[in-house]
Amino acid sequence: MKGAVKRIGLEIAGWTLLVAGIAALILPGPGLLMMAGGIVLLSQQYEWAERRVEPIKREALKGAANSVETWPRIIASSTMIALIAAAGVLWFVGPDVPGWWPVADRWWLPGGKATSISQFGSAALAVGLLVWSYRKFHGNPEAIAAVEAAAKADDDREHFWGD
Repeated sequence: MKGAVKRIGLEIAGWTLLVAGIAALILPGPGLLMMAGGIVLLSQQYEWAERRVEPIKREALKGAANSVETWPRIIASSTMIALIAAAGVLWFVGPDVPGWWPVADRWWLPGGKATSISQFGSAALAVGLLVWSYRKFHGNPEAIAAVEAAAKADDDREHFWGD
C-alpha cells in the first residue's frame, strides 16, 4: 500500500511539474526547469522519461558551465536576474495604468500578485543556480572537461545506435 501511495504521489507531482512547465514556457516562470523536474520524477515510473533524463542532465550541465565561463556571461546572467526581480517588483506594486498605454487597461500587468510571486521565485532560483554554477565550473577546467567528455560519449553512443 505504501509503495502504491508513493508511486501515485510521484506520478502526480511529475505530471503536474511537466504540465506547469509547459505552461510556464508562455507564462512567467522557470518552464524548462519545471519540465526537467517533472521528467526526472516520471523517470522513476516510465521508461520513455528515463531515456530523457541523461540528455537533459548533460545539456543542463553544459549550459551551467557555459554560463559562467566568462565575466561578460556572468554579468549578462546577473543583469537578466535583476530585470526579472525588477519586473516582479513592478507586478507586486501594481501601479495604475499609465496614460501612454496603447491597449485596453485589462492588459496592463496581467496576473497581478501571482505573476509577481512567480517572478520572485524565478529570480531566486536563477541566483541559486548561478552561484552553484560559478562555484562548480568557474575556473575549474577539469569539471568543464568532464561535462564535455560525458556529452561527447553520449553523442557518440547515440550516433552509433541511431537513437
